[in-house]
Amino acid sequence: MLLCGPSGSGKSLVAARSGLHVLRLDDFYKEGDDPTLPLVAGSSDIDWDHPDSWDADTATAAILDLCRTGRTKVPVYDIALSARTGEESVDVGRTPLFIAEGIFAAEIVPRCRELGVLADALCLSRGPVKTFRRRFLRDLREGRKSVPFLLRRGWRLMRRERSIIARQVALGTHRCDRDEALSRLARAAVGRSPATAPTP
Repeated sequence: MLLCGPSGSGKSLVAARSGLHVLRLDDFYKEGDDPTLPLVAGSSDIDWDHPDSWDADTATAAILDLCRTGRTKVPVYDIALSARTGEESVDVGRTPLFIAEGIFAAEIVPRCRELGVLADALCLSRGPVKTFRRRFLRDLREGRKSVPFLLRRGWRLMRRERSIIARQVALGTHRCDRDEALSRLARAAVGRSPATAPTP
């Protein structure tokens, strides 16, 4: 199960409430000194919301490992440091279903579908203002970046939220709110919703 949506849309909360094993795709961010990191147009800020700031190949490989063997090694990423600080094991055992969640999950929907490992792909949508508030308070509480950076990023993402969701839907996700996402996850967990072709 791939779970995406704008930063602050509640992906981690939905994943936790589902009761399923979770793979955090945000741990596959590139490190802050990577020369391939994209910049925000007209700024010296790194664009952490651009797919090129994320290692899609390594994330997909981890998903395949979990599907095939039930376990994999993943990086431990510190967002405040923009760096990988270690490695940990993820073990989903013999469960046929787990959630891979992160803001870039939609980017690998086509690849996971082609590989035959996709059960469903969901895009959470809460509305730009609610998402802005939740994201800012979370990032401030966790000390993810400086306050000026968080405000610049938050304003930019609020203005772009509709286009972000439109792109994720175009990549093959189903747009939904928290309650519908939890319902689809529950149905998939009991084998009643294979959802091989998510619809916009």
